[in-house]
Amino acid sequence: MRPLAHPALDDITLTGILHALSDETRVAIFVGIAGSAYSQRCAAFTTVSEKTVPKSTLSQHFKALREAGLIRSERQGVEMLNTSRCAEVETRFPGLIPAIIGAYLAKAKQR
Repeated sequence: MRPLAHPALDDITLTGILHALSDETRVAIFVGIAGSAYSQRCAAFTTVSEKTVPKSTLSQHFKALREAGLIRSERQGVEMLNTSRCAEVETRFPGLIPAIIGAYLAKAKQR
């Protein structure tokens, strides 16, 4: 099996982060991972914002988040465990991640 690619901190770009989080499903997945103290399995996100997400689409969302440098994914048997890289990204772009999460939660509260 091919190893997963995770960008180095210096290779993470603002445009890459914003592009990855431009999709409502991806930002919901990211906020779910960032708000957890533990690694999250991909299967935990088969339903996002009351919508069922097919496994193939879910894989693409996780790939986009991983390639943007927002999450770290590790294989554990047949499952994938995902953790946020918020602390790392915060050192490169101070205040960005809390602002994004705050905006998402404020919007979700309005619904």
